[in-house]
Amino acid sequence: MYCMNQQTTENPRLQAARARLAAEKANPKPAPEGDANVVYTCPMHPEVEQMGPGSCPKCGMALEPKFATAAQEGNPELADMTRRLWVSLVFAVPVLVLAMGELVGLDFAMWLGGRTLAWIEFALATPAVVWAGAPIFVRGWQSILNRSLNMFSLIALGVGVAYAYSAVATIAPQIFPMALMGMGGIPNLYFEAAATITVLVLVGQVLELRARWQTGAAIRALLDLAPKNARVVYGTSEHDVPLNHVMVGDVLRVRPGEKVPVDGTVIEGTSAVDEAMVTGEPIPVAKGPGDKVTGSTVNGTGGFTMRAERVGKDTLLARIVAMVAEAQRSRAPIQRLADQVSAWFVPAVIAAAVITFAAWTIWGPAPGMAHGLVNAVAVLIIACPCALGLATPMAIMVGTGRGARAGVLIKNAEALELLEGVDTLVTDKTGTLTEGKPKLAEVLPVPGRTEAEVVRLAASLEKGSEHPLADAIVRGAAEAGAVLGTVTGFQSVTGQGVRGTVDGVDVALGNSAMMDALDIPVHHLGALTEGQRAQGKTVMYVAAGGVLAGTIAVADPIKAGAAEAIRALRRDGVHVVMLTGDNRTTAQAVAKKLGINEFHADVRPERKAEVVRELRAKGRVVAMAGDGVNDAPALAAADVGIAMGTGTDVAMESAAVTLVKGDLAGIVRARHLSRATMRNIRQNLFFAFAYNVVGVPIAAGVLYPWFGLLLSPIIAGAAMSLSSVSVIANALRLRSAKL
Repeated sequence: MYCMNQQTTENPRLQAARARLAAEKANPKPAPEGDANVVYTCPMHPEVEQMGPGSCPKCGMALEPKFATAAQEGNPELADMTRRLWVSLVFAVPVLVLAMGELVGLDFAMWLGGRTLAWIEFALATPAVVWAGAPIFVRGWQSILNRSLNMFSLIALGVGVAYAYSAVATIAPQIFPMALMGMGGIPNLYFEAAATITVLVLVGQVLELRARWQTGAAIRALLDLAPKNARVVYGTSEHDVPLNHVMVGDVLRVRPGEKVPVDGTVIEGTSAVDEAMVTGEPIPVAKGPGDKVTGSTVNGTGGFTMRAERVGKDTLLARIVAMVAEAQRSRAPIQRLADQVSAWFVPAVIAAAVITFAAWTIWGPAPGMAHGLVNAVAVLIIACPCALGLATPMAIMVGTGRGARAGVLIKNAEALELLEGVDTLVTDKTGTLTEGKPKLAEVLPVPGRTEAEVVRLAASLEKGSEHPLADAIVRGAAEAGAVLGTVTGFQSVTGQGVRGTVDGVDVALGNSAMMDALDIPVHHLGALTEGQRAQGKTVMYVAAGGVLAGTIAVADPIKAGAAEAIRALRRDGVHVVMLTGDNRTTAQAVAKKLGINEFHADVRPERKAEVVRELRAKGRVVAMAGDGVNDAPALAAADVGIAMGTGTDVAMESAAVTLVKGDLAGIVRARHLSRATMRNIRQNLFFAFAYNVVGVPIAAGVLYPWFGLLLSPIIAGAAMSLSSVSVIANALRLRSAKL
């Protein structure tokens, strides 16, 4: 609704805005989630696009909307997979208990009878496998139709064979040879294997979908930074209109405490605008007529009017959102070893089973076909990719848990894999290398004054201000035990500083421009103040009674341990690059203290992402560390985005790694974790494949001509379970990994 002022004739622009609003109400836009008219794409294969939801024909992953909007709520795919996970878990647990009861002294087959037990397992396993695991089979079948075999191909084959063999054995046990009959007159069953694999796969899907949804939340959080309305000045009247109705050339009023609606130029009025959203720097920037202002930055205590110059998708915030979304979609998928070999593993296993069946049927002892069927099933059972499916998830699960205890939060397996090969670290300055909160660093009184006196005068004047530098001075005075005086006639001079009367004495605090305006000479301190600035400090002059009383320097301290972390990374062969929106003098001072040879100052958000892309184009594997909204595009553009846990939510959602303590030492720990985890994954994959390489020929019966040895499906199932136990046991070693 418009906030209307009474007037006799409506402005034409207002009439046009009202007409647009009425048209939108009459023809509302459809919800983006699930809309058949929305473009959906695969996060792993961004070249795959289609109208409406579905699954990727290459990897089987659920497609998601290509363009996020703030209106998106909920994730139907995640909700569906979570529901299927709980259903499969409810039915799989009793199947596992019934099947494995004999191992703990509970002989359910004796109590219930073999046939009854088989039908109970069949009844419980069917919803767990057939209904809950339906997406697995659908995607596995699609991978065959699309000739793009993947993990779903392997899992669907293993689960399907285990379930189908057991179902046939339950329904028609008479087709199997008597030698394979167990208690109750039926062959051994593998319902528990099928149900358990289904549960494990669904757990992985839920975790993956949740991580992907959280990544999308970063874009939605960016969109939420924009105000919903703008106050447009129409001649002598003003009206609040929806932000999407603002047009280039509109005159807008920005009141104290409001967000700047769009990008533009100040026409009238002065204020200080908090641009931390854009620059990452905590100090508000003075704005006056002719100065540029950026949409979604926060106005201070003053008010001003501005002319809209960039609206809609052309604003800086919209461009940041677009860059984050594009970088996330263009991130190359990590091809795990299991996926790399799946192209030949699945057809090789099927071929081995077919050859086994044919060989036993033609040349085997009677009944040849029955023996062929049993041995073919043994081949497929022992090749069931249970251990293969566990190899990566188990290591990732334990590794990420170990990282969490060390203050390193990993969002996905891709981040762990890439961290191992990172050779370049690009890092923000404020809040990443420094604490991001200015502190009183140095007080230099003139002869005849004391430090305590200068601090008391400055803090008394600044105690009513909300400026970060003022807060640093007031906190410094409090720590020194200063008793502040009474202030009257307080005045803030935009771009210069503050003035007032402290206990009857005229006091001024500001830069050299303020001192010049008061005819107080400070030029003789030029070398001293420049030296302080070269150390990364912000210098202010304090005058009392019309004469200089001293100088106060405020600095953003470097984080403890940052220098040692940089040295450790450099020893490890990592090239460190610092990016900052701060001035070159301060940036150079910080880089020198930390031993950073390459840095870029006065960098805007879009330039940060460009630097990252340029480094990647040179063949570098780049990690980006940052903490602010302005770092989000670069975090998303990097191979691995690393967010400080002390920073903004948007930075953490855009990053693949979050350092809870916000210290660079966490990056060193993250690299150690990556190496340990990837080494463990390779070991797990070796175990998984080694069992198949050795077990499949034995299951096929290659030892029978010489030793009369056959591997029954139950032994094949035991071998399959043993491979899983080996993988799990090896993964658990990560709990004690040294970081």
